[in-house]
Amino acid sequence: MSSILVFPGQGSQAVGMGKDLYENNPDARAVFDEVDDALNQKLSDIIFNGPMEDLTLTTNVQPAIMAVSIAMLRASGIALTEYVAGHSLGEYTALCAAGALSVADTARLLRLRGDAMQRAVPVGQGLTAVILGLDIEKVREICAQTDCDVANDNSPGQVVISGAKEVVEKTMALAKEAGAKRAMPLALSVPVHCRIQAPAAEEMRAALENIEIKSPKAILISNKTAAPMSDPAEIKEALVYQITHGVHWRESVLKMHELGITETIEVGPGSVLTGLTPRICSEMTSKKLEI
Repeated sequence: MSSILVFPGQGSQAVGMGKDLYENNPDARAVFDEVDDALNQKLSDIIFNGPMEDLTLTTNVQPAIMAVSIAMLRASGIALTEYVAGHSLGEYTALCAAGALSVADTARLLRLRGDAMQRAVPVGQGLTAVILGLDIEKVREICAQTDCDVANDNSPGQVVISGAKEVVEKTMALAKEAGAKRAMPLALSVPVHCRIQAPAAEEMRAALENIEIKSPKAILISNKTAAPMSDPAEIKEALVYQITHGVHWRESVLKMHELGITETIEVGPGSVLTGLTPRICSEMTSKKLEI
């Protein structure tokens, strides 16, 4: 059996995640302390104790999910797999796990990413929603009519859309008319992976120019291309690209299968990616990392 470590994105958070690890494992504690020092903020206190409304702010939740994921990885002692992948912000976590980014640099980049995304689209002007029960081609067809963006191609019948609030609402209505089982907004403070995030992409481009990304010790399956990627310059460009373009997760899992990978191991809070793998490819299995 060939496995791949995969790392979750926003939406997997919960108050109290990682607290037991912090209290009982020195390797995990070191990760949380490094993130706190890098951000000059006791982010770990928000992670462990909330309140949830503070944790879910994009400026906090992005580095928080990364911190918990890397803490779990370090505490487990599991060997790095040949390939790694991450969903959205999880791509940064995957690069950190593979040694391409330090924990401190990853935390600072994700804090900037969250802040830049919020600055790009003031609260209330953007929206992200999930469409259930329509295939990706039908959703793309509807989005072309409304000028909406496909943010995540997660699995057959689960597509996330994003953009200006009125555009997303119109797209949701058309999706329901077209037979979607559900079309509902997601509880995100910013619209994700869409063209109106262009100012945030430029902020990330500038930030990444001052960060060293090393050649990863495991090959990244990229959100941008759904294909292997290891060149640091290409990785930097892909991290900028994903701010304004969709995450090709369904295609990424299919590429994993094509590469001979038979199992995904989700490292981090929640189990979103664990649930998606068998829906995408019935010949693959999935599990959560247990510590």
